[in-house]
Amino acid sequence: MVSILTNSSAIAALQTLRSLTSHLDETQQNISSGLRIGEASDNAAYWSIATTMRSDNKSLSAVHDALGLSAAIIDTAYAGLNSVIDILGEFSAKLVASKQDGVDKGKVQKELDQLKQAVTGIANSASFNGQNWLKTDLSDIFDPNVTRTSLVASTTRNGAGDFATQMLDFSLADVSLFNSTGGGLLQRDPRDVNTIGGIRSFDPDPSYDATPYIQESGEDGWMFPVSAGPRYAGFSFDFPAKDGLDFSVPGAEIQFDLILDQEASNPYGSTGTTGNLQEIPGPFSPGVPFTGITITKADVDASLGVSVGGIVKTNTEFAKVLNDKLNTLGASVSADGIMPDPTNDKRYIHDPEHMAIWSLELHGPGSYIEIANLTTTNIGTGGLVEKSRYGQRGSGKVLDFKSFQLGKVGDTEEGVRVDFKFSINGQPATSHSFDRAYVNTLLNRDDGRVETADDMVTLLKSLLDADWKLVIEAASPNEIIIKSDPDFDRETGYGSSLAFSNIRVNIEPIPSLNFLSIDVAEHPESVDAYITYMNTATQRIIDGTSSLGALRSRVDRQTDFVQSLMDANTSGIGTLVDADMNHESTRLKALQVQQQLSIQALQIANSQQQSILQLFN
Repeated sequence: MVSILTNSSAIAALQTLRSLTSHLDETQQNISSGLRIGEASDNAAYWSIATTMRSDNKSLSAVHDALGLSAAIIDTAYAGLNSVIDILGEFSAKLVASKQDGVDKGKVQKELDQLKQAVTGIANSASFNGQNWLKTDLSDIFDPNVTRTSLVASTTRNGAGDFATQMLDFSLADVSLFNSTGGGLLQRDPRDVNTIGGIRSFDPDPSYDATPYIQESGEDGWMFPVSAGPRYAGFSFDFPAKDGLDFSVPGAEIQFDLILDQEASNPYGSTGTTGNLQEIPGPFSPGVPFTGITITKADVDASLGVSVGGIVKTNTEFAKVLNDKLNTLGASVSADGIMPDPTNDKRYIHDPEHMAIWSLELHGPGSYIEIANLTTTNIGTGGLVEKSRYGQRGSGKVLDFKSFQLGKVGDTEEGVRVDFKFSINGQPATSHSFDRAYVNTLLNRDDGRVETADDMVTLLKSLLDADWKLVIEAASPNEIIIKSDPDFDRETGYGSSLAFSNIRVNIEPIPSLNFLSIDVAEHPESVDAYITYMNTATQRIIDGTSSLGALRSRVDRQTDFVQSLMDANTSGIGTLVDADMNHESTRLKALQVQQQLSIQALQIANSQQQSILQLFN
């Protein structure tokens, strides 16, 4: 049908042209922008993903830049520590040189001071972008939460779309040379527990069960557990070495009474804490008497042989005669004394006069010996004298209290830990330990400090009361009495003792002096301690430098990974939204041809109406 109102062919041709023009515009837009999805209306899902990934890439780019900054900070600190290691090597060499006789230690100290200034100069200047890892201002260098520094490592987005930043953590305690509150690699460790409230003591000479320790002054020595040893009942006398004893004289004899192991409370009337340690409650044993002990020629012949003819020439011989008579009763005699050699002051020889007699403590807990009613007939006493002596209780000790603090170790609550053993009267030792967390809970504190003598008493009671019958009390702000309870333990003399032993602190050995305090001119006696300290300090700095090297390697790997991640994101975005230019250009040409054909078709459709109009001419 031909209508003068509606040209269906033209309408169809126009619609085709419009569609082609729209596709042509779209293709031209894709070619000009390089994107097949440039707006959310093109493909909402792909556009959203691509936009998010572009945002992530911007974050990763910032991370990449931050890693570069971190690498620069690490390199600065690393270079500083490397230089310090070289200087410390030279410092140690000069310390060794100062031991040489004739070396002017004052001049050596001036050189050392210059090297100290070089080290502090490096620590002060090892800063990048305001960050200085070698000189720090940390309130507690042993608190991981305080010492932790974090470097941006990466960003992530999980399946739920949540965004997070990943960090590289590093402890400044590993590299800080000087910290404002102490604890730097070249500073005294403020966690030093010193005598641990008095249960150990310092001595410059080594002894059994001692641990190495360097005092803040630089003096090196040892810390050893405190103990109280037995003090036996005995006394000495002098044998007449020039004259000897001649029991061959008719009727020659020595006679005396012997009293052993009677008890007394604080028998010598000591006052203060010393008297406190010697007190025991009554009633008191009177001891065991042996009367009428007689030594004759028959006793000498029995002990030394009839060949001596009853003559005792030496103190060693007299000791044997007495021991044969007294050992079974509960006493012993010795002639083992020594004295300087008159002909050679570098050696000692047997003392021909010195003798000693003491109780073997066979008669109860007491410790006592007395020679009474001493008489002789036709002979001398051999040096024996009327005398008495009490043994003393060794199961008590006065601790010299000094406050101490158990510091932090790592990120655990336990912190510094002390282990030790304890024993009374030689009984099997019991094992005990306490740490920062234990002290805080026991004393209701949060700093691990045992501040007062009363605090120390509370601590010791909590550890020892379950295993031992003890009296533990503060005698003064600086003194603590610890002793076996005399209501349960009356032992005196050889059988009494108190001992802390096997004391170990989990962070020792630690530096207890400051690098900047080393002074060979003022403390020439401490050079060996300084050398030992320098070896330890240098090794700690080497360890810190190694940690920096490992961190630098990690940053480099993370930088490469972030760059790879950015490249992968860029590639993924391209796959989602980039236009295929080969496809788009081919399509453009096809659409242009189709557009021309559509225009011609529209012209043809419109020409049909012209034929109808000619009928009315």
